[in-house]
Amino acid sequence: MSSIRINLNRLQERIKRACELAFRDPETVKLLAVSKTKPAQLVEQAIEAGQLDFGENYLQDALTKIPSFPGVTWHYIGAIQSNKTRDIAAYFDWVHTVSSVKVARRLDAQRSDDVDPLNVLLQVNVNKEQGKAGVREEDLLGLVKSLLPFKRIQLRGLMAIPQKTDDYTMQRTHFARLASLQKQVQQQCALPLFNELSMGMSADLEAAIVEGATWVRIGTDIFGERETP
Repeated sequence: MSSIRINLNRLQERIKRACELAFRDPETVKLLAVSKTKPAQLVEQAIEAGQLDFGENYLQDALTKIPSFPGVTWHYIGAIQSNKTRDIAAYFDWVHTVSSVKVARRLDAQRSDDVDPLNVLLQVNVNKEQGKAGVREEDLLGLVKSLLPFKRIQLRGLMAIPQKTDDYTMQRTHFARLASLQKQVQQQCALPLFNELSMGMSADLEAAIVEGATWVRIGTDIFGERETP
């Protein structure tokens, strides 16, 4: 058995235990394998082990892998510059890091009518950290309302990378804030599909799952230490 299969099995068990403690169905939490900087052969090993959702931060690195693996669902989870939106719109199924009307408008305009709408999560800066990407929570509702007319993107929920802490209570506080914002937007804008929460990584996935995460983003614990892109 490959080390990646072992790692994936271990993570799925960890997710299952966390769901049991949170009285949640494990089927409601999906594992996103963060394959950034990792070679295609490691992605292939993960696919052989049953993993079909992969997250990429670096566009050029991702574009070398995506054509080789039809049937896989690709998530863009990196920073978005305007010159990247055309390829993101063309090659990815999900984007977790939208935080401006400008980027959303470009993704909508550049998404083909021949494929399903691009699933979009809005990144929120829940700790109001200087220099960190994401929309401020007080601007979130306005951003959502500005994006509602777009037809080739589908608003699906929220994403955050909270401030790092080993304090479990503080981890839960950060994730609970994002979950509360997601429910507010879903109710106020009548968006039944706005039900996804991309939050939680290796160090804090238990806290994220307790507070409602539907996607947990894991890289190193699957593929090993990251490499320089």
